[in-house]
Amino acid sequence: MTRTELSRCRWAQSDALLAAYHDAEWGVAERDPRALWEKLMLDGFQAGLAWITILRKRDAFRTAFAGFDPEIIARFGEQDIATLLGNAGIVRSRAKIEATIGNARAYLAMRDAGEDFSDFVWRFVDGMPVISDGGKAPTRSLASEALSAALKQRGFKFVGPVIVYAWMQACGLVDDHEARCFRRVTS
Repeated sequence: MTRTELSRCRWAQSDALLAAYHDAEWGVAERDPRALWEKLMLDGFQAGLAWITILRKRDAFRTAFAGFDPEIIARFGEQDIATLLGNAGIVRSRAKIEATIGNARAYLAMRDAGEDFSDFVWRFVDGMPVISDGGKAPTRSLASEALSAALKQRGFKFVGPVIVYAWMQACGLVDDHEARCFRRVTS
């Protein structure tokens, strides 16, 4: 069976870019703290938009946000915000841009306090991906609600329980691949 003939989750069938993302990234257990943070920032930018919009702009986001280096982003000021608001390659939302800058500062504060971001988020699923039943995936869970609250307590923004759940799916904290999907973990 070729990659184009594989049975994928329904959401990944309408677009080649979505299919490639699904096949290579979505649901893969991410353990790198900085990569987890980047993906959370992108999911925050998705709020109110389709994921394909963010996926198509991901390279532009990475360029605009200095490779999602929290050390650099945390130092962004008003001129940087103005530049980002003028960048047609990204989602130009002042609130989301300012949240990303604040979230970089929150991420660094956690790190500086000795709290590893990866260890922090993975403890909400006891360190192992939660494997769903392969049916219709929820839009939030008790874990996403708790993780959202903990992130907000640390100063993060655009991290509501629905955004956090979508991010948990993307980063493999939960496996919500459909039962018929070739990427689904069965045990």
